[in-house]
Amino acid sequence: MTETSDTRSAAGAAQEAPRSRLQPLMRYIPLIAPVLLWAVPCWVLLHTGQRWPLPVTMIGTALSVIGLAGMPLAMVRGHGRRQQDGAAIVGDTLLGCVWVLFTWSVLLGVLLRLALTVGGVGDGQDRARIVTWAVLGVAAVLLARGYAEARRVPRVRRLDVELPRLGAGLDGTRVVLITDTHYGPLDRARWSARVCETVNTLEADLVCHTGDIADGTAERRRAQAAPLGTVQATRARVYVTGNHEYYSEAQGWVDLMDELGWEPLRNRHLLLERGGDTLVVAGVDDVTAESSGLAGHRAHLAGALQGADPDHPVLLLAHQPKFIDRAAAHGIDLQLSGHTHGGQIWPFHYLVRLDQPAVAGLSSHGARTLLYTSRGTGFWGPPFRVFAPSEITLLVLRSPRRSG
Repeated sequence: MTETSDTRSAAGAAQEAPRSRLQPLMRYIPLIAPVLLWAVPCWVLLHTGQRWPLPVTMIGTALSVIGLAGMPLAMVRGHGRRQQDGAAIVGDTLLGCVWVLFTWSVLLGVLLRLALTVGGVGDGQDRARIVTWAVLGVAAVLLARGYAEARRVPRVRRLDVELPRLGAGLDGTRVVLITDTHYGPLDRARWSARVCETVNTLEADLVCHTGDIADGTAERRRAQAAPLGTVQATRARVYVTGNHEYYSEAQGWVDLMDELGWEPLRNRHLLLERGGDTLVVAGVDDVTAESSGLAGHRAHLAGALQGADPDHPVLLLAHQPKFIDRAAAHGIDLQLSGHTHGGQIWPFHYLVRLDQPAVAGLSSHGARTLLYTSRGTGFWGPPFRVFAPSEITLLVLRSPRRSG
C-alpha cells in the first residue's frame, strides 16, 4: 500500500453539497413531531371508545403528557451542551418506544379496526379494546426483539461485486466494511471487541470504516473505540469521517484512528497493488465537513483522486450515499457508504429515502458506478433495530478477466 496524494489539495474547489430535500421540513419537525408521536397513541389506545375505568384513562393520559414533556428535555440534556449520558439513554429509549407505538397505533388503529368492523366482531368497545391490546402486544414484541438485534454482534453479509475495470491480479480482493458504530452513552466496549474479533475472522485485504464512529469526543469514547486497534488486514485499514464526527471534535477522531493504526483518507488515496494490477482506494471527508468550520475539512473528490491514473479502477469511501452523484460524475467504480442505518426502526427508511438515493444494499448509478450502502454496524440513539438488522459486510471484488 503506497500513499500517492496529499490530504490538503489546493487544486480546484469542492462542489457545494446537494441541498437536502428534507431541509424545508426540518425547521418544523422538532415542534410538531413530539406532539404527534405521543398524542396519537394516547388517543388510539385510550380515547377511541374503549371506555376504560377512569383511573386507567387518567394514568395513561398522564404518562403520555410526562413522556411528551420529558423526552425532548432528556434528549436536549443528553445530546446538547451538557452531554449527560444518563439523560441521553432515557431520551433515546423513549423516542424508540414511542416511535414504535405511534407506527402501530396508526396501522392497527385503522386496518385492524376496519377488519374487525367488516367481520362483525363485537361492538364498538370490544373492537377498540382489541386494537389497544394488539398495539401494545405488537409494540412489546418488536421492542424486545429490536433491542436484542441492536445489542448483538452483527451478522456478516457476504457478496461478490464485479468491477469491469478490475484487473485479474486483484480478483478475489476481500474488502470488509464496518460503519456507524456510534459508540455512545451505552457503554459498548465489550461489543466493540467482539465486532473486531468477527472482522478478524474474515481474512480481509482491506478493512474500511466509513464514519460515525461515536457520539461524543474521542477522549470520552476512547475505551469503546480502542478495540479498533486490534483489527487486522493484509493491506490496510482505512477510515473516513461521518457527520457525527463533526458534532464531536472531528480532528480528535482523525488523530485517534491514526493512533490506532488506521489510515484516515481525508481527501486522498492509496494504491492497492497485486499481481501487476492496481486499485485506487480513495476517501473524502463527509459532506457536512465544510460547514463545520474546521480548517482543511471538506469533501473534495478531485483532491482525493489527484495523481491517480485514470485507467485504474477506484474504490471510494464516502460516508453518505448521496455523494454518489459526484462519484458517478468522476467515473468512480465502487462507492462504499453507511449513514442510513437501513432506517433502523421501520418504517423510518421511507423518510431516509427522501434524503438519500439508497437505503441499503448494492445499487447502480451512471454509466459504471456502483454504490454499496451498509445498514451500519451499530445504532444511533434508540437502542432498537426493527426490520433493519445491523451488518458487517464482506465484499469480494471480482474481475471479469479472472481465470476459470
